[in-house]
Amino acid sequence: MLFSKTLIPTSKENPKDAVLKSHQFLVRAGYIHQIGSGIYNFLPLGKIVLDKIIEVVKTRMNEANAQHITMGFVIPAELWKNSGRYEKYGKELLRFQDRKNNEFVLGPTHEETITEIIKAFVKSYKQLPLNLYQIHLKFRDELRPRFGLMRGREFIMKDAYSFHSSVEDLDREFELMRQTYIKILQDLELDFRIVDADSGAIGGSGSKEFMVLADCGEDTIVMCEECQYAANIEAANRQKRTPPAPPIMPPKADFALFSTPNVTTIQKLCEFFHIHAYWTIKAVVKKIILDSNKQDFGVFFLRGDDSLEETKALNALNANGMQAIELQEASAQEIEQIGLIPGFIGAYALRSIIGDRPIIFDIDLQDEADLICGANQINHHFVGVDLSTFENLIYADISTINQNDKCAHCGGNLIYKKGIEVGHIFKLGDRYSKALNAEFLDENGKSKPFIMGCYGIGITRLMPAILEQKADEKGCIWGKASTPFLIHIIISNTKDKEQSDFGLWLYNTLQSKNIQVLCDDRDLRFGAKIADFELIGSSYCVVVGKELQSQKIEWINRQNLHKKEFSTHNIIESILRELDNAD
Repeated sequence: MLFSKTLIPTSKENPKDAVLKSHQFLVRAGYIHQIGSGIYNFLPLGKIVLDKIIEVVKTRMNEANAQHITMGFVIPAELWKNSGRYEKYGKELLRFQDRKNNEFVLGPTHEETITEIIKAFVKSYKQLPLNLYQIHLKFRDELRPRFGLMRGREFIMKDAYSFHSSVEDLDREFELMRQTYIKILQDLELDFRIVDADSGAIGGSGSKEFMVLADCGEDTIVMCEECQYAANIEAANRQKRTPPAPPIMPPKADFALFSTPNVTTIQKLCEFFHIHAYWTIKAVVKKIILDSNKQDFGVFFLRGDDSLEETKALNALNANGMQAIELQEASAQEIEQIGLIPGFIGAYALRSIIGDRPIIFDIDLQDEADLICGANQINHHFVGVDLSTFENLIYADISTINQNDKCAHCGGNLIYKKGIEVGHIFKLGDRYSKALNAEFLDENGKSKPFIMGCYGIGITRLMPAILEQKADEKGCIWGKASTPFLIHIIISNTKDKEQSDFGLWLYNTLQSKNIQVLCDDRDLRFGAKIADFELIGSSYCVVVGKELQSQKIEWINRQNLHKKEFSTHNIIESILRELDNAD
């Protein structure tokens, strides 16, 4: 491409609402243009990079024998009602009616649609397995779109769905997709981790997220310093905790009621008894929003120096028979209305106070003794609490992992890293096939629901993820598979006929060898041109300037801005050799 003939609206100024460098550079370098809240147009450079990322994904998916299709962006709401997600998905699902008052949704995900396709055409186990994928537009009505392409409302995603006659075959495909995703992210030259994850609104099990490591990441990853264990903080686990070092003796006492005037927080409780928070029980009361649009309250107990992980708590509620979709803070007034005393909530006689409302203990407290907890009486706590004497307690992993907790797999230290989620794979099982009555005949002629898997990659999110990991203070840096151009030619002075002729000859010759080239033939000062090269981030720059009189040109590597000189003799061979060495 010739710069003078291409729409590349570069700018020196950062957009005022751009916080992340990826957002700033994609706008400033002329890759994208915002047209609405969380909605972006892709300009020529953006479309080039987008298509390159798509080609990487398509190549690897096709190698895995997945079949490329395209499903409708507009989906009849009836499908979502049949699956039970129409209300449960929440306000991110954009619902609307056509002129005939038929209800539709804009697809944020396509489990229902793909299941209808398979239901219509696949009748026998002999037609399985199948893996169908699309690379298509999605819409989620984010409350606060932000960070440019990182969290927009409209985005492009690769979503694949596999169908199987057995769980064993799903496990095989799941591993194949895990390996395929590894290849995709390696092709894009990204530093990433595969982490255990929560399945969220899509559901299912065996959930794995693919996280690009970056300081700006919204997701916190818990990683082991010794082994390969990594998990989203919402799904991470740990070894059962031991008393803090140096060893702190437990508050040994016979079980008794103790007067604790105005001791309403864990900190005050520790100061009152001169103990570590490890030996106390914290009560957290949450308002539970149910999928029936009703609400309830639940009580969660943890060690005093732990904190509640709400996604884990939500999963624990649903594992015990509730249809909960959200947890919210409970006010002191609401806590009092259900018969509890803020600051003095404890396990003893709690059931008689709150009835059949859920009570869940963190797994770390199981059968623990020598604890102190609220007495459900104002200004009183119990000492000498032994949870092994309780019956029918519900335990679950509901606490947030702390840095330096111990890995459940090897005992190494757990640390936090920040990551950007770019991919997510699930084992859906028969959740959707059962709900939508999608069945096949097995080898015995019996009807069975399809066993399903789901595999997603955020195509448009990969663009900023690459930049968050690779870009420097001057602008974009891409990998070889995603760069808009391998070579960016700068004709330093276009009024100099020798420079202009040589630059255009070099441009045409490299293009004839199928090398992607941008030639900056604009009548601008050299400083502006080199700044645009650094901003756009093509892999290499060839500067055709004054040194041409000495039969030399300058070669710049965008990765590190290292420079070298090439002789114009055999220049094409020198460039091709440099590109080969880079591989």
